[in-house]
Amino acid sequence: MAKLIRISVLVVVDILLVNIAFITAFLLRFDFDIAGAGFDLWFAVYADNLFQITFITIVVFAIFGLYTSMWRYAGTEELFKIVVASIVAMLVVFAYISVISQLMPRTIYLLSSILIVVLVSTSRLSYRFIRNFRSHGALKSLSLSIGSWEIFGSDRTKVMVIGAGDAGATIIKEIKSHPEYKKRVVVAVDDDPSKSGHRIMGVKIAGNQKKIRSLARKYAIGEIIVAIPSANQKTIQSILNECNKTSCKVKILPGLIDLINDKVSISKLRDVAIEDLLGRDAVELNNKEISSYLESKIVMVTGGGGSIGSELCRQIAKYRPRRLIAFDIYENTVFELANEMKTRFPELEFEAAIGSVRSSERLEQVFQKYKPHVIFHAAAHKHVPLMEKHPKEAILNNILGTKNMIDVADRHAVERFVMVSTDKAVNPANVMGATKRVAEMILQEKSGVSNTIYSAVRFGNVLGSNGSVVPIFRRQIEAGGPVTVTHEEITRYFMTIPEAVQLVIQTGAMAQGGEIFVLDMGEPVKIMELAENIVRLSGYTPGVDIDITVTGLRPGEKLYEELLMDGEEIEKTAHEKIHVGHPIRANEKLKEMLAFDDENNGKDFERKIKTVMDMDDSEVKTWLKELVPNYTPED
Repeated sequence: MAKLIRISVLVVVDILLVNIAFITAFLLRFDFDIAGAGFDLWFAVYADNLFQITFITIVVFAIFGLYTSMWRYAGTEELFKIVVASIVAMLVVFAYISVISQLMPRTIYLLSSILIVVLVSTSRLSYRFIRNFRSHGALKSLSLSIGSWEIFGSDRTKVMVIGAGDAGATIIKEIKSHPEYKKRVVVAVDDDPSKSGHRIMGVKIAGNQKKIRSLARKYAIGEIIVAIPSANQKTIQSILNECNKTSCKVKILPGLIDLINDKVSISKLRDVAIEDLLGRDAVELNNKEISSYLESKIVMVTGGGGSIGSELCRQIAKYRPRRLIAFDIYENTVFELANEMKTRFPELEFEAAIGSVRSSERLEQVFQKYKPHVIFHAAAHKHVPLMEKHPKEAILNNILGTKNMIDVADRHAVERFVMVSTDKAVNPANVMGATKRVAEMILQEKSGVSNTIYSAVRFGNVLGSNGSVVPIFRRQIEAGGPVTVTHEEITRYFMTIPEAVQLVIQTGAMAQGGEIFVLDMGEPVKIMELAENIVRLSGYTPGVDIDITVTGLRPGEKLYEELLMDGEEIEKTAHEKIHVGHPIRANEKLKEMLAFDDENNGKDFERKIKTVMDMDDSEVKTWLKELVPNYTPED
């Protein structure tokens, strides 16, 4: 009903404006001399056809959508419609008058069309103004400021827009069109020097990103919007680092890849995530290579319920495997993953299998049932402090469990086997790293005698994974602090979970057998700076609202991580973010254990591990050091 009333009002207004335009055109044509020669004669033609001329014009306006446009948000597109509709309407009127063998001066058509454009455009802008006036009140929809002093609109948040391109202009326009957002853009920033000093949608471009901090103080900015969807992650990181030096709330417009099918809109703005501060660009994958070894294949992911394993399942599903199996001992996470996969990939045959990689008998049952072609081995104990206290559990899961997986894959002629490893396996200072290094060596030894293509992938910490530092920091902030950091100088490499998983999948296509792939982790991040950034992103000031305390290094924890050991070599690959290492092979003691195992039908290694379970923890670490000479346990 409201829509019908609105259209009716617009039609009535246009009927009046069209006739006002024609009458004014006649007055202008005859210099307002209505008593002069010819005025009565020519005006009579208009008067006799007033209804027809009006009807033709209104119908043309309707055809061009002038009564279905949202005039509250009118812009250049709507103005163009009015211009074209007015010209077309005059052409049709001219044709009609000619057909009925009557005449009007040609200047009448020209003047009338110009006046119609002016009057109708003015009416639409007036309509927009009146709506805003009625909806929000005059003083709320208007603002007036001199310098940084605000006279009207002081209840609105002052906004700085970074990026004076099309996206920035759209954001500014939308904020101006929506007083209910209670925001006002007072200044813009752009690194293009040619734009400095100019205005965008009436907003001054006051400098580049180096001026963000000073401009935020000068204009009392409460919110910063980063609107550069085409920028790479390095540029975004640099901008966000400057924004973090202010006390402003920061919003960011997603990248172009996320806006492909959507228009730029303030609704697309999101909070800045810690991932934005890493400065890592999107991963480029060779989908053809990946599809060649995953499409129509049976794929198994061990540790499928974990943060890495579950993301592996999500990413692998996109390559249309024949069947995907998530194998895990913890049924809750696998159950949740199974429900998610059924919703997201209804055509995929997804199976959740429960069991432990420690049990060679259970693995044999699973392989007999599913007969996988490709294995991603992500099952492992990964928490350093816990494994320092429980080294035997790390050996059972990370060494024996991996050995079981490698052997069963060989027996069942699995095509490819990719193991997820860690940078902590390099010059390990803890039990977890040492056990993963043993797993790498076992994999390399098997690769030399098996038709299965075995490979491992090393990378550092992943943001947001179960038990990682970022979720811990966020929980501490939610509790009011303090945020705890183990050392002021401690650094770590970080990747996002999707990035790490995408690269793991890519390495599976590149493997020839026995490689240890090393992912480009970018620059190491100081954990103290990470903690400060997370506090700021949560809307607090470090050291003021939330304290950050140093607790001291935990058992087995290093100040910094390494990706290669001394003596290891690394080579570039076709992918800029993936390198291939040639790590030192297993030492004689481990080779001897593996040789005896082969001679005894694969049971000697397991028996040896059982004897290790009878040792105390210090003896276990000594045994580990015999297998990994560069392992340096803390005690």
